[in-house]
Amino acid sequence: MKKIKNVKRYARQFLNAIKAEEIPQTIEQLRVISSLIEKDKNFRNLMVSPAFNKEEKEKSIDYLVQKIGISDRVSAYLKYLSGVKIMIAMPEIVSAIAGMYLEMNKKVKGIVTAPLEISKEHEDKLKESLKHVTGREIDLQFIMDPSLLGGIKIQVGSTMYDSSIKGQLGLLKDKLLSQ
Repeated sequence: MKKIKNVKRYARQFLNAIKAEEIPQTIEQLRVISSLIEKDKNFRNLMVSPAFNKEEKEKSIDYLVQKIGISDRVSAYLKYLSGVKIMIAMPEIVSAIAGMYLEMNKKVKGIVTAPLEISKEHEDKLKESLKHVTGREIDLQFIMDPSLLGGIKIQVGSTMYDSSIKGQLGLLKDKLLSQ
């Protein structure tokens, strides 16, 4: 996949055009489109292929607006991205928008991976602990991964906290192989 420059610039343009209270809803709408681009080869080809002209792409976006219920601002932004031929970078742009929004709200995104579902009580304790460590509010996403065997992995930004059995066994293996 071609690397698109200035993804953050496109994300900033979008955030500047949207009212603050509308941002969470519009991010979700953009995530739907981004997911569609990632998962549906035909839609991706329609949006990025030079074989389709601007009008055909805009008609497709208008159809999505009707079917999915996308706001006019998101529709206009999608048409803009299509016009400047960077729809292929939609997943990166949406990720940048979400990250900038969290930064605006003094939040950070965290991903918790555990072998079992985590109770609400433990979620709250994790959020408090991570808030204490990072000094920011944490927006946590939970993923179940039975291959961890036990313990949890937490990723906050670029920092990884791994107390899983799988991770500890990997460290032990590396240590034994290095001797």
